[in-house]
Amino acid sequence: MTLIPWRLGRSLLWDATGVDTLTASHIQATSSMVGAAATSAEQAKRRKYENLDSSFIFVLFAVETLGPWGPEARALFKELSKRVIESTGDPRAGSYLGQRISLAIQRGNAASILGTVPCCGGFKDVLDFI
Repeated sequence: MTLIPWRLGRSLLWDATGVDTLTASHIQATSSMVGAAATSAEQAKRRKYENLDSSFIFVLFAVETLGPWGPEARALFKELSKRVIESTGDPRAGSYLGQRISLAIQRGNAASILGTVPCCGGFKDVLDFI
């Protein structure tokens, strides 16, 4: 939640979620449409929070493990980039923000993969499996 009003005197609330592009429940949709899992995740979260107080601006930020972003995530990123560029005066600030978000997603993906490695075997067991 933003502490400073985002727009029209209302604070911005956001819910970030990562969704696995290749999970069985998404593979059919993601194989035919880029970003289908992220869009689906945003729709599910929208239903979850449909009774949220209208005194807030609520935005969903869904990103797939293989990179695609949901429509609301892209729109929020564009607005954030514009505001960062305006406040810093640096035309590259939006790109820097995108790089930071991308790195955070990559770290999350790595943590998920490492979470599947047996505690005593190390990463070598995963590489031997491949």
